[in-house]
Amino acid sequence: MHTDSTEPATRTSSGSVTRARILGAASELFYSHGIRATSADRIIEKVGITKVTFYRHFRTKSELVVAYLEEQAAAERAWMRSVRRESDPAGTLRALAADIGAASCRPGFRGCAFINAASEFADPDDPVRRAVDAHRRWMHGEFAEIAAEAGAIDVDSTSRQLMILRDGAMVNGYLDDPKPVDESLAAAFISVIGL
Repeated sequence: MHTDSTEPATRTSSGSVTRARILGAASELFYSHGIRATSADRIIEKVGITKVTFYRHFRTKSELVVAYLEEQAAAERAWMRSVRRESDPAGTLRALAADIGAASCRPGFRGCAFINAASEFADPDDPVRRAVDAHRRWMHGEFAEIAAEAGAIDVDSTSRQLMILRDGAMVNGYLDDPKPVDESLAAAFISVIGL
């Protein structure tokens, strides 16, 4: 019996496209309406698929939320790499502040996806909260590297302060006028690292 060798690749490719469409729709809805407020049925309707197809790609909504956060984390890691200035911690912090300020001025900005998710999932053992915590540990590590480059005496304390400033800027940009966020954040970042 002869089988078409392209069939599995086509099926996998089609499955990958469908998974990406589900994740794209979920990301948009989770960010704009909230995770708990967005039902699987709403995502299924937006994508135009059946429940069977949805659950073939994501066995649970929690699994989908974790995938959403992992995608957000990958994007944030790429962004951080793109703004890092080797041996220039002040330049890195200014670039971070400018981008956070610009992001908070965009229409539809609703703050940090990780802070938003953490506010909806309080249980530290929930897979969603573990994904949030993993990303925040990574971000804390990035700020620690920047603090070390700046010659901070207490790298851990300095990185925590930078993290608090970043979190505050994300919330402030959502709740208040976002335009002055980048200048205020840059000044605060530079003040904390003492440059």
